[in-house]
Amino acid sequence: MKDFFKFTLATITGIIVSCVVLFFVSILILFSMLSSSESETQVRKNSVMMLDMRGMLSERSQDNPFDMFLSEDETIYGLDDILSSIQKAKENENIKGIYLQAGSMGAGFASIEEIRKALADFKNSGKFIVAYGDQYSQHLYYLASVADKIMLNPQGSIGWYGLASTPIFYKDLLSKIGVEMQVFKVGTYKSAVEPFISTEMSPANREQVAVFLDGIWGQMLSDISESRSVSEEKLNEVADKMLMFYPAEDCVEYGLADTLIYKNDVRNYLKTLIGIDKKDHMPVLTLKDMINVKKNVPKDKSGNIVAVYYAYGDIYSGSSRTDNESNIYSDEVIRDLRKLKEDEDVKAVVLRVNSPGGSAFGSEQIWYAVTELKKEKPVIVSMGDYAASGGYYISCNADSIVADPTTLTGSIGIFGMFPNVKGLTDKIGLSFDVVKTNTYSDFGMMGRALNDGEKALMQNMVNEGYELFVKRCAEGRGMTTDEIKKIAEGRVWTGAKAKELGLVDELGGLDKALEMAIGKAGLDAYTVMSYPGKKSFFETLMDTNPGGHIQSRTPTGKEGELYNQFDWLNNFENYDKIQARVPFELNIN
Repeated sequence: MKDFFKFTLATITGIIVSCVVLFFVSILILFSMLSSSESETQVRKNSVMMLDMRGMLSERSQDNPFDMFLSEDETIYGLDDILSSIQKAKENENIKGIYLQAGSMGAGFASIEEIRKALADFKNSGKFIVAYGDQYSQHLYYLASVADKIMLNPQGSIGWYGLASTPIFYKDLLSKIGVEMQVFKVGTYKSAVEPFISTEMSPANREQVAVFLDGIWGQMLSDISESRSVSEEKLNEVADKMLMFYPAEDCVEYGLADTLIYKNDVRNYLKTLIGIDKKDHMPVLTLKDMINVKKNVPKDKSGNIVAVYYAYGDIYSGSSRTDNESNIYSDEVIRDLRKLKEDEDVKAVVLRVNSPGGSAFGSEQIWYAVTELKKEKPVIVSMGDYAASGGYYISCNADSIVADPTTLTGSIGIFGMFPNVKGLTDKIGLSFDVVKTNTYSDFGMMGRALNDGEKALMQNMVNEGYELFVKRCAEGRGMTTDEIKKIAEGRVWTGAKAKELGLVDELGGLDKALEMAIGKAGLDAYTVMSYPGKKSFFETLMDTNPGGHIQSRTPTGKEGELYNQFDWLNNFENYDKIQARVPFELNIN
């Protein structure tokens, strides 16, 4: 018995000591990670910046403690970091070129277009850009086409086949389980509700999708044709062949690639471009390294600030209820814009919008905050991949609007939906009864369909919301409501077409918007600062809910579309019933 207690006590003591040691080791690792992430990168001579395009692209980067447990393909990169790093590489004399390694990155066309423009600007410095890929996705081939040389694995392929939009429809599935979506909308082209009430695209939706797909494809053809000296007709001919199923040599023959080379030999090729011996060391700087390279600009002493305020994700009314920062919450945006308005050092604001929309009420509140801010200082909107529906609502009253040619915008229209689950409750044997004091006391009960009076109330609310949306756009754009209605009806436009229609002022990226803001403010000296401030590593660690983090890592492609739409149904009670947004997933491949 004595031996039993002795061994038990020794075991417990060992466990305690091990836990204490493990705790302190973890703290040391955490501090070393933090210090290494914040230490300045020293750039050595004959360095090359490597832009490894894998994972997911977001508007802004944010340190996350759980990234260390994920593969590179799951890493989320910030567009802000990529653009900043390319600019720093251009300015640093020790960096001789950029090596673009094409993998598979989830990104919108406008974001890819902005990176491509930044790379084109980098080439003006006389430095080289070389791209290599085992298999180029279509998105990343468009990006890589700006390179001086495109290299392909001898057994690799280039995805080049054109664009398609293939939405998924849920009407029959919902019918089988006994759920009917009751829809109220304004706008012939307002197609966000179609997956829930139809089994195919409406003629109007098919028309608008065809137009914006042709617009995006036309921009890609034009850019690649110019960079690769291959005619647009030839590029379309190659797309019709489905080139990825042909030998890699055909990619070279058609002019889409320059040479076939194994990845193992790329480093030696880069050394020859730099002019160093194959045995010499060539420093390679990753994006993480470049983030910590000091920017080569003189310190501004004027005290003037040009603020870039990032508003990206779905629009909600109220405050954040989750750990997911990749959404727009009206209360938080209103607070932040009020602070920028009151800050005398802030001389101009660039509102960077990348949103498919969301709550109509939340959009109206942000619209008002932008209007108040504009009374005090210039406000320029820079549109990302999307600035549609609610995303356009919060943009329309800015002094000027800048969009990329492939930005999807417009979609001026709203809708409301209520699920009627009576069929489902009947199937599983649930019954409902009610006692009420007034006519509409039980409005919105999902155990029954809305009656005629309730439907009339809902449609009237949607109609009034649409008229207000149109009025806001007309006031902001200096147009009449009739002029807006001709191009509204929920129709989605590319940035290029939106400029023709008067919904956008200039074509360009964030750099163009900054240039306009600086000009309107009449500034000679200034500092560009981003808002809202990013959380530190420790703040993120303390605030992050592991479950919320995992949930935020939504899948891409068809799985992502299914997830997002069923997530919307699952969290129906958390959404405002009147929505100003584009389809939940435009699903452009």
